[in-house]
Amino acid sequence: MFINKFKDKRVYLPFIILIVSIAAFVVMKNLKQPAEEKVADQIAPLVKVESIRFEPMQLAVSSQGVVTPKFKTQLVAQISGEISFIAPEFVRGGFVKQGQILARINDSDYQAYVIEAQAALLSAQAGLEQEQALGAVAKDEWRRIKDRKPTALSLREPQLAQEQARVRAAEAALARAKSNLERTIIRAPFHALIETRQVSLGSYVNPGNAIGDVLSVSEAEVRLPVADNQIKFLINEGVGSKVTLRGELQGQETTWDAKIIRTEGVIDSQSRMAYLVAQLVNPYGLQVPRAGDEKLDQKTEHPLRFGSYVRASVEGISIPHAALVPRHIIVDGKVPTLTAENTLLFKTVTSIREQGTMVVVVDGVADQDQLIVSALQYPVEGMLLRLPVESKSTTEKPDENNSTEELDNEEALAKKSD
Repeated sequence: MFINKFKDKRVYLPFIILIVSIAAFVVMKNLKQPAEEKVADQIAPLVKVESIRFEPMQLAVSSQGVVTPKFKTQLVAQISGEISFIAPEFVRGGFVKQGQILARINDSDYQAYVIEAQAALLSAQAGLEQEQALGAVAKDEWRRIKDRKPTALSLREPQLAQEQARVRAAEAALARAKSNLERTIIRAPFHALIETRQVSLGSYVNPGNAIGDVLSVSEAEVRLPVADNQIKFLINEGVGSKVTLRGELQGQETTWDAKIIRTEGVIDSQSRMAYLVAQLVNPYGLQVPRAGDEKLDQKTEHPLRFGSYVRASVEGISIPHAALVPRHIIVDGKVPTLTAENTLLFKTVTSIREQGTMVVVVDGVADQDQLIVSALQYPVEGMLLRLPVESKSTTEKPDENNSTEELDNEEALAKKSD
């Protein structure tokens, strides 16, 4: 009987366990608290902005060139002879003033030629005076003859013309002899810098032989290539405009003032550039010597030497209302701006030219608009943005360094994604 009762209990045991488990599950479910719903943080992209500033703007056209002298002259011998004198300043790099004696050719023969020509002239003049006297006698004699008419030969007119011709020839010979004597002296044609010298003391030269090359130091010129589409930004095609030249002098950046004096009037067939010519007066800063002084003194510490490479900025037209915008942020003629609600807004701008890494904008944005100058990974108009100073709680003092670092990291990720 006990065994039978035990068997009956084993039949009901699984049902009892199932009922207890269900009851425990229901109790535990009722005791469990519902999990808090965590609202996902929506972090707006961090951006860097700059205010647009409109103001009157003076445009400039950039170029570059090499400094050259306005005049370069090769001195040549006009007569033959031996070089008997060379001035100490007649060396490469020497400065000489206008009219200064650079060299002499032995003039002993040419002085003798002058004396011979003077003697020939005196002889011809004496013959002319004698013939004039004979002509006067002949005319007087023919006045007494009434029945015959005198001929030109009887009046000695041909003989007189011959003597006059001899005098003129003698005068020309004397002038030529004096000119040749003067040509034995080689003088500087202008205030000059000696570029080369091809003769030495004792050298023998013939007419046409090179003696040296001199460069005028009164004026320097720079040919400045300018793209044809940039000419419209210059007044009167640049003629008369001021030019600022920049170059290296003894390792330091130095500037000089020049002026556009002319345009070459043609487009170069190879470079397709127009050329302006800038002029700089007294590039070596020399002081004009007084009478009797044989030296040109350099009074400036910043000479613009011939052959120097310089960058030029030519003064252009003035624009009453313009702003500079970084070139890299303009895409399809639009720039990103930050609205008062910290949202992204694209504005279409009107630009007139590029100026280095910037673009000159005249319309499409307003003064003091906030221009977004940092990179955006996925820009969508109307998206919410934030500034570096807003990245911290208002109860804390903003850390500009951390904000800037965070912004730089976001820019790097955006560029990497692009």
